Amino acid sequence: MKQEIALKILASGANVFLTGSAGTGKTFVINKYIQYLRERGVEPAIVAPTGIAASHIGGKTIHSFFSLGIRENIEDYYLRWLKKQPFLEKRFKYLKVLIIDEISMVSPELFASMDRILKAFKENEKPFGGVQVVLSGDFFQLPPVAKGPRQIKFVWQTELWQETGLRICYLQEKFRQGEDDLAGILDEIRSGEVSEGSMDIFRSCYKKNLTAEFNITKLYTHNIDVDRINDTELNKLPGKEIIFKANTKGSRQNLERIFKGSLVQEELRLKKEATIIFIKNNYGAGYINGTLGRVVDFEKDSNFPIVELFDGKRIVVSPEEWLWEDDKGKIKAVVKQLPLKLAWALTVHKSQGMTLDAAEIDLSKTFEIGQGYVALSRIKSIRGLRLMGLNDIALRVDEAVLEADKEMQALSRLNFSEFEDLAEEIFEGVAQKFILAIGGEIEAEKIKSKKEELEKNKTEDKKSFRKNGLSKRNTLELTKELVKRRVTLKKIAQERGLSLGTIIEHLAQIKKLLPDIDIDYLKPEEKKVKKILDVADEIEREKNPDNFSPDGRIKLKPIFESLGGKTSYEDIKLVLVFWDK
Repeated sequence: MKQEIALKILASGANVFLTGSAGTGKTFVINKYIQYLRERGVEPAIVAPTGIAASHIGGKTIHSFFSLGIRENIEDYYLRWLKKQPFLEKRFKYLKVLIIDEISMVSPELFASMDRILKAFKENEKPFGGVQVVLSGDFFQLPPVAKGPRQIKFVWQTELWQETGLRICYLQEKFRQGEDDLAGILDEIRSGEVSEGSMDIFRSCYKKNLTAEFNITKLYTHNIDVDRINDTELNKLPGKEIIFKANTKGSRQNLERIFKGSLVQEELRLKKEATIIFIKNNYGAGYINGTLGRVVDFEKDSNFPIVELFDGKRIVVSPEEWLWEDDKGKIKAVVKQLPLKLAWALTVHKSQGMTLDAAEIDLSKTFEIGQGYVALSRIKSIRGLRLMGLNDIALRVDEAVLEADKEMQALSRLNFSEFEDLAEEIFEGVAQKFILAIGGEIEAEKIKSKKEELEKNKTEDKKSFRKNGLSKRNTLELTKELVKRRVTLKKIAQERGLSLGTIIEHLAQIKKLLPDIDIDYLKPEEKKVKKILDVADEIEREKNPDNFSPDGRIKLKPIFESLGGKTSYEDIKLVLVFWDK
């Protein structure tokens, strides 16, 4: 299918599965559709199963957007808790279009949880609560990581997939790959038959020396190899090594669940110039799980690393928390550590969604079908491949996926024929009807005006970044500058046109991420602090899970109620900013 026909099908309001091999422009089409919606005043929700995938599409992780913590399944009690959260009520009330990227990595359980949550909030039993669902991805990529054997591995095998009535848009024109044999080799892997000619090309890439023009990333299938390479590269660096040890609370058994279920390390070794990857989301600080960067220095007082991202922005990285909860939502273990991991080498799983100029790839220990295809499809050209080895399953793909792929191509051809022959005036009528149904704008002048506004904002962001290294509208940065001038909270809120509560949230981020900035002038009076902290301490001792949010923080409501409603929520929030539990 051609990209313009896929865009027509998306604009019609149909639920869509957008697929195709590497380099066919899936992300390009998604971005064009996002732009189309925004020009008409509709803001889609954009999510992906991993932080790296989310960063490429400019969205959030599924777990973050749906407030799932580390869950895949949700129980009735947790759904009831979600329904009580005002921020989720507001988020889902205005949701009209949901875009899910890298759908191959979404487990059937997580797929069902998203559907269940939207049905509950929308009070609508249609799939995903009746919102338009756009799925993008390639099932030849890696499947979801399974905790145990299961019959249904992919979302396309579920009843929900069938109920959603997805239009298949299978893109086939190649755009990304360079002018060499890589695109053809990838297509052969997808067909299940790799020719001897392609194997000869692989042999020519065996331990090939890559020229200095390439920035080489090493991709390996096992964490043990990745860790060995990263340790070797760290040891090569001159300068002092700084070790960050995790602070932990809870039984060893529960702590092990955190360490095994995430990338957080008990002991993290860093030096200046170390290449790192972030392993947790913190949108306010400017990074997400999968953001790459390098350590350029260490903050003098705290010794926390100062990381420069590849866009030039610098961040002082402070510890984050990882929690383990039991089935009732009670916090049983906490790990506090820097959200960083060395990243000269990455696992194939972690690389999914990236586009690399060149890579040293070792597939000699491939243990899962599809890993070879994922690793090879990360690079732009066969010129950028240094192959360290292959094993018997490295180039194999799932037989079930092969069969499903043939069916999807056939359905895509039918959809292409239908929309290619659709008269332009009929299509315009369908598209406008959908935009109106989701609260968008169809007047040409207003669409033009919105488009100009979006272009202007984009241009201003670029100018501001070149000048300051940050976005002009980075709201946390603007608040930070006012704090540095020692402006009162009330005046900051007035100047920013934001609520006092929002400014206090900014203050919490500043205290956490930028400890060198003095915020002590904003501390509340001692009498007020003592009164609030006494109540907070009592709630801590009681350990009632209903009084804590999923990230382990005390909710404001129980403190407010314990104080008889005589202390404002803003005062409570402000005290908690300065309370290091």
